Amino acid sequence: MQDILSGVRILEVAQWWFVPASGAVLADWGADVIKVEHPVTGDPQRGLSAAGFSFKEGGVDFMMQQSNRGKRSVGIDIKTDEGRELLYKLAEKADVFVTSFLPAARRKLRIDVEDIRAVNPDIIYVRGSGQGVRGPDREKGGYDASAFWARGGIAHALTRPEIELPIMPRAAFGDSIGAMTIAGGIAGALFRRERHGVASIVDVSLLSTAMWVLAPDIVASKLVEPGKGIPSFGRSSAPNPLANSYKTQDGRWLLMMMLQPDRYWADFCRHIERPDLIDDERFADGKTRFQNREACVAELDGEFAKHTLKQWFERFATLEGPWAPMQSAAELHDDPQTLANGYLPEMQVGDRQIQVVANPVQFDEAPLGEVSPSPEMGQHTEEVLMELGLSWDEITRYKQAKAIN
Repeated sequence: MQDILSGVRILEVAQWWFVPASGAVLADWGADVIKVEHPVTGDPQRGLSAAGFSFKEGGVDFMMQQSNRGKRSVGIDIKTDEGRELLYKLAEKADVFVTSFLPAARRKLRIDVEDIRAVNPDIIYVRGSGQGVRGPDREKGGYDASAFWARGGIAHALTRPEIELPIMPRAAFGDSIGAMTIAGGIAGALFRRERHGVASIVDVSLLSTAMWVLAPDIVASKLVEPGKGIPSFGRSSAPNPLANSYKTQDGRWLLMMMLQPDRYWADFCRHIERPDLIDDERFADGKTRFQNREACVAELDGEFAKHTLKQWFERFATLEGPWAPMQSAAELHDDPQTLANGYLPEMQVGDRQIQVVANPVQFDEAPLGEVSPSPEMGQHTEEVLMELGLSWDEITRYKQAKAIN
């Protein structure tokens, strides 16, 4: 944990990954994030394994650990009058209220902007939504696979016409991008309130996040001939052979990404031990390589197929131009850059030491370091209520009213 947001309290009434993962980022930055969950059922993401999803591999609910680490959990039934009363007490002391609940639920539970602002006019109110807060679908929900991946154009962009089935997203793919966006929005809102005294309402949708990610395609789509979009080429006819993928002898793939090919061509040819290609008139410069791109790719295919991935790592140790192996998730645990930069901090969960992924932002040239695990459901209820000044008799009364666990 870092101390960038030390002293800032976040009140989170949210479920699943998109919005709660933003709380994990804020906790990484030092904020006190209080997660409000139903005292019996909790965040429904806790029950995914029971629904047939194997998210408790090795006895660790890794989905909850990644997206809810560093928080405190308070079990409150905000459907009850007493539970709502407690939520308002928490809101009075909070800097930020963040929610993923749909508009109808917010109105019914009386946790909409005007309700929370009635007890704390200076609170920053944050909403994560599927499709945005205006328009015909403003009341509808959306997960990242629907609002981000499908509706946001990502699936269409990545599924080539010749593929029979659409490309499907990895778990929480759009949610994680959206979570970072929410965290950045909250940081901006905190600065605005500090500098100008204005408490903002912050909105981030999965649809808008996808459109930002796909911005080059979207902008170009109305500038080129209808239906064409940004021109695409097959791997064997890549316009720039030094911005292409190549298969190694052991069946692995490398991605060369040298967007200034004339700058890197000679050095590249020497590293693959084909200096004769430097003066080959077919490949003399970027223009001629484009004209003869299929022949160039074929030449390079032959060279890359001669050696294993490990051997290419050794050969390319001094290569100036950018390149990378296509790695698996498991291989990232052993990537020397991952290790050197502390991108996988360790965390003690029960009797196991696990690694989670750090948020991408580092401050003052320091890695995140060790983080605390995701809380058990309602783990900090009494602790947080006592911080509000409630006595044991009052806490007992709320328990008897079934407002807390």
